[in-house]
Amino acid sequence: MWLFAIFVAVPIIEIALFIQVGGLIGLFPTLAIVVVTAALGTYLVRKQGLAELRRIQQSLDRLSNPTRPLAHGAMILASGLLLLTPGFFTDAIGFALLVPGVRDAVMRHVRQRIEVKSFTVGGQPMREQPPARDDVVEGEYVEVPRRGGPSGWTRD
Repeated sequence: MWLFAIFVAVPIIEIALFIQVGGLIGLFPTLAIVVVTAALGTYLVRKQGLAELRRIQQSLDRLSNPTRPLAHGAMILASGLLLLTPGFFTDAIGFALLVPGVRDAVMRHVRQRIEVKSFTVGGQPMREQPPARDDVVEGEYVEVPRRGGPSGWTRD
């Protein structure tokens, strides 16, 4: 039901804002604002979307949880759709979603309602891993039993 209300309310709000703004500044300045916000929004969405795509790739390379960059990428995509939709209300919401702090707040709100128990990449279960330390070298070893006398590598 709430989705139906949104689909009815948003066009009504947009039409009312077009009438108000058009009455204040005129037709052509109003149309110019719509075109400029669409162009500026496209530029910003592309720039932030590519940066978020790099963050997603980095989190997958580190085998860490990609939830945050994926959520931010989805919200950037939504902001792009809103910015390309002509209107002042949708532009305001679209530009708001381009602010990382707003996206974090939306994500916190959504996170309260969703619980991620695990995720997989390529069929492999993943988990959050702490960042790697530079002073730790991981490796495997096999203990080889000594045959005969000393090897000559150490003093016995």
